Amino acid sequence: MIRSTSQRRAIRQVFEESGRPLSPLEILEAARDEVPRIGIATVYRTVKGLLEEGWLAAVQVPGEAPRYEPAGKPHHHHFHCRSCGAVFDVQGCSPAIKSLSPRGYQTEGHDLVFFGRCPSCKRR
Repeated sequence: MIRSTSQRRAIRQVFEESGRPLSPLEILEAARDEVPRIGIATVYRTVKGLLEEGWLAAVQVPGEAPRYEPAGKPHHHHFHCRSCGAVFDVQGCSPAIKSLSPRGYQTEGHDLVFFGRCPSCKRR
């Protein structure tokens, strides 16, 4: 077990308040509100520990470095803003998605990422 530190608590709090998958740099920026001197190495070490504990899960976006979100969320997908780079959760999943598999194949899972512009970027 990894000991609790102010940095670790700040990083957990960032995830609990964010409501979306975060990159290490987004984690760093948000955690600095609570712990101004936190460094990127601490973020990476903490993320690694939280992944090993099963508290975090990696979110893969094609062509991008992984983002991270709390583990154990119900099945969902993601939206990647091509303007600002942020990734957001998309709730729900159509049961019809299984029908997209080739005839005779058994679908065991899927991952879907939408791409476009978030509302903030769309207004610009």
